[in-house]
Amino acid sequence: MSEPTDRRSRKRLATRQGISNIATRLFLERGFDQVTVDEIAQAADVGRMTVFNHFPRKEDLFFDRDAEGRELLRDTLARRDPGVAPVECLRLLAHRLASEHSPYLRFSEQSQGFIATIERSEALKARARAIRDEIAQLVAQGLAATVGREPDDPDAHLAANLLLATWATALVQAHRAFRQTHSAKKARAVFLALVDKGSQGLRAAMAGTPYV
Repeated sequence: MSEPTDRRSRKRLATRQGISNIATRLFLERGFDQVTVDEIAQAADVGRMTVFNHFPRKEDLFFDRDAEGRELLRDTLARRDPGVAPVECLRLLAHRLASEHSPYLRFSEQSQGFIATIERSEALKARARAIRDEIAQLVAQGLAATVGREPDDPDAHLAANLLLATWATALVQAHRAFRQTHSAKKARAVFLALVDKGSQGLRAAMAGTPYV
């Protein structure tokens, strides 16, 4: 008799999480470029191919919440209340994530280690830039879909890139605020204040379009 699908799924997710946790610990302790996939596999007690079955690239071990974050953005736009403008929908998402103390908006000593690890690795900085560009494309397509426009709609791409620039700036400044104050509450306040200001500018830039 084959193993029930839900049990296999739980085991697969547990294996993936275990590999991710060990990889993150090693990256933070030693730096991304100083840790090999073979060392991660050995520490996790799995084969090298098992690691790659869960994480196609070494960088994916570090940015292990990337796929989850993309799905959150897709779902937020797809389930948008018709009475709420798409851009406003994403601003409200930022506030919800902050109020829920989401891992995406975690400001702590560990998150500082995460940022420092990125800053010390050219490979991670390059992947972070690529992820940002890919998410901008995803958001543009989601924005266009939610108002019935084509995926390559120029207005949607402008809105998405302005939004990503706002969120990226807000995150950088929020982490800087945490380094100065060691207060997660103040860091979240900085993040949301900049998101709100950026959203005001985005609404002005996109006036006359269905995105605001």
